[in-house]
Amino acid sequence: MAKTVMIVDDSYSLRRMVQATLSDAGYEVIEAIDGRDALTKLNSSSARVHLIISDMNMPVMDGITFVKEVKTHPTYKSTPVMMLSTEGATEKKLMGREAGAKAWMVKPFLPQQMLNAVAMLVSCAR
Repeated sequence: MAKTVMIVDDSYSLRRMVQATLSDAGYEVIEAIDGRDALTKLNSSSARVHLIISDMNMPVMDGITFVKEVKTHPTYKSTPVMMLSTEGATEKKLMGREAGAKAWMVKPFLPQQMLNAVAMLVSCAR
């Protein structure tokens, strides 16, 4: 059975690139345009999400706020989250970790680097 990954990013082109990379590797992908959209989709989806990849800087609900919200949700509190952002500063990464993110990847990403990180995080998902 294919593992499901949710990508949360306000950039259509970035979502398409991540979606293509993951789909080609056999993952199911759910896309969301911001944190609020992602929470709505998580609450209404019957599919189990094994990993969430989220941008940090988004309108409506930013990635850090979104991760904090996810970690309060009984179904998804143990779901691994990877931040995918143009931000690479140590303080931003610390904010992500404190919110509950397990990994951080800086854009632009290499497809194989993404697949390696996803495989590792999905294998840790409960």
